[in-house]
Amino acid sequence: MLNKLYEYEDSLAILNQSSTLQDKLTSLHEVITTTFDFIDRIAIAVYEPKTDLLKTFVTSCHGENTLKHYQAKLSDAPSLKEILQQGRPRVVNDLDIFSSGNNIHTLRIAQMEFAASYSMPIYQQGQFFGFVFFNSRQKEVFHENVLHQMDVFGHMISLMVMNELSVAYTLKGALKTSQEIVKYKDPGTGSHIDRMAGYAKLIATELADCYQLSDEYIEKVFLFSPLHDIGKVGIPDSILLKKGSLTEEEYDLMKTHTHLGRLLIDQMLENFGLDGFQHASILRNIAEYHHEAVNGSGYPHGLKGDEIPLEARIVAVADIFDALTSERPYKKAWSNQQAFEALNKMVGSKLDDDCVRALVDNEAEILKIQHDYQEDSYN
Repeated sequence: MLNKLYEYEDSLAILNQSSTLQDKLTSLHEVITTTFDFIDRIAIAVYEPKTDLLKTFVTSCHGENTLKHYQAKLSDAPSLKEILQQGRPRVVNDLDIFSSGNNIHTLRIAQMEFAASYSMPIYQQGQFFGFVFFNSRQKEVFHENVLHQMDVFGHMISLMVMNELSVAYTLKGALKTSQEIVKYKDPGTGSHIDRMAGYAKLIATELADCYQLSDEYIEKVFLFSPLHDIGKVGIPDSILLKKGSLTEEEYDLMKTHTHLGRLLIDQMLENFGLDGFQHASILRNIAEYHHEAVNGSGYPHGLKGDEIPLEARIVAVADIFDALTSERPYKKAWSNQQAFEALNKMVGSKLDDDCVRALVDNEAEILKIQHDYQEDSYN
């Protein structure tokens, strides 16, 4: 009799486990389709207020998803902006009403042959956070009784997303506070941080198909790449601010910032009780390995080629490119073409070929990033 008390299995037990957001959404989708088999796609898009960008984040889709690695300004998507203006979810039981639209987002959805949709905005403490989309290839399926169920699942998904990204934002905020100390010590700018994060995201997005990278991974690279030099908080000012060349002993001490960064991150994760945080390895790898070189001549471990985590190889290219193209008190900014030439010369020795190609072949996107995050002026 007692054994029967535990025969039932929780269909959503995965939500209690240390699983990826992708796995959790996939499992939730499977549960939903046992009752509503017409739900063909659940997708999450997150919003970045600073750039007005709405970005694909995680999706669970039966069939090919043509909206991977996609972003667009919310101001360029009037049908989605209208949802926020109305302050309510949107029900469209026949997507043919948008058939005459030429917006890229509308055209992409049309390519996937969806016929109906339910779009819920995500809010965190009153601030717009993103969207949850439920899509079906059947028309006239989102009736009132269905919508009541979708609301429950939609808010559950919203909480999952906010929990996942809130952890990332908390870590970033805590580490960025430490980074502000470095900023006063090490000559750098807020614009440098934003630009190199943009370059890192650009590289990761370009490599996504070849390396099978998820939008969730790309977003974490974007969030965590600015923290690559966090370990410099532990380097003495006499070395960090030295105007002349470093002695061999001083350079050896400077190189310890990668190990110090890893230790600081590990301590932060432990202090916040986030040892099991998914994708924490991305943050650790960026801090510890961004000075490794593909020929093994880098530090701290002399890793070679694919031994170096991809996110570290990405950040190395992004960081060097912005350093070359930025003005500093001790140098003038190089042109993009001069920097491209320098990066190409480092391919195979210091830098990864795929990562360099992903950047230099996208100058139009680079110019957008440079326009959005123009250089801070020095006093």
